[in-house]
Amino acid sequence: MGMIDWFKRGVGEMMVARPDDAKAHVVWKHPDPTIPMKSQLTVEADEVAVFFRDGKAVATLGPGRHTLDSANLPFLSNLVDSFTGGRVFIAEVFFVSVREFTGIKFGGRIGHVEDPKSGIPVETMVHGEFSFKVTNPEQLIVGLVGMGRAQSYEVRSWMKEQVLKVIRDRIAELLVKNKWPLLDVTSGAYSEEVEQQVLAGLGRHVEGYGVQIVRLGNFVIAIDEQDADNLKRLYTDAAYLRTVGGVGAYQQFAAGKAMLGAGEGMAKGGSGGGSEGGLLGGAGLGVGFGMAQMLIKDRSGGEVLAPATAGVVCAGCHATVPPGKFCSSCGQELAASQPQKVGGTFCSQCGSPVNPDAKFCGQCGAKRA
Repeated sequence: MGMIDWFKRGVGEMMVARPDDAKAHVVWKHPDPTIPMKSQLTVEADEVAVFFRDGKAVATLGPGRHTLDSANLPFLSNLVDSFTGGRVFIAEVFFVSVREFTGIKFGGRIGHVEDPKSGIPVETMVHGEFSFKVTNPEQLIVGLVGMGRAQSYEVRSWMKEQVLKVIRDRIAELLVKNKWPLLDVTSGAYSEEVEQQVLAGLGRHVEGYGVQIVRLGNFVIAIDEQDADNLKRLYTDAAYLRTVGGVGAYQQFAAGKAMLGAGEGMAKGGSGGGSEGGLLGGAGLGVGFGMAQMLIKDRSGGEVLAPATAGVVCAGCHATVPPGKFCSSCGQELAASQPQKVGGTFCSQCGSPVNPDAKFCGQCGAKRA
């Protein structure tokens, strides 16, 4: 080895710093654990240097230029290699960036989430960005990175998995507890609330590794475009049905739902009899908008759609409408109309389904013949 090469090597050994091509790494390990005494350690403003010996953190140095000498850094005296006469100390030096890392993209499927307003499970997805920063470098190295050469993408990949996991759990929880309609959630109406809940949930998962998720950005919860269109049409048709159909229409809607084998959704959302849980007074209706169309007259004034169960022919407009006291098409009283029996027993006055053994109609109170 020539004098010039020896001199270059000596200068390189005397300078301990993170190279420019490793600046983007969350953690970078100095490759040589044998460091000459009085070497110059340079720590940038957005990082710290952590010294390890025998798998234990010994000391952490902040930004600045440090002369590695036991005279001004007493902890180095415990790291000295006795075979070199105190000229070399043995330590593993990790450079850890403590700045905020931004623009970390994530995305994936949340899965089938039940829309609280309709009871319909909808495939839901999420994508966006998040930022994080290291709050405890020693915990990050020992708990997550390990003592080997660290790869920055491994830390980011783990962080993405944690973010998506918590988002999946929190969104499902928020929808159930707060009864947020999925269309409102996907419109961004609750983005701030979701972000706060997700950040709070993430804290418990990552704080033990010395990391903090600082914020979410471009945060979007989305559903399939066709599912969104179907939900909009279902909301509209069910609202119309609730307005014009009355109790009889609701009973037919529920019967049609049972015919489709959707009893599970009714059991979840419609057994309470309340007014908050579903589109029709807590029905928890887990059917498509096509069922709603089977129960009402076409709003464009066209052909009357067939009812799911019994129907009544109005004497005034001759439309087949749900049983009740008045025609849902023209408003004329239906007391004199006779129901079109599809099966079962019906009141001769209002057309409502009645128990064959009943003495009076539960809908209008008329005495059974």
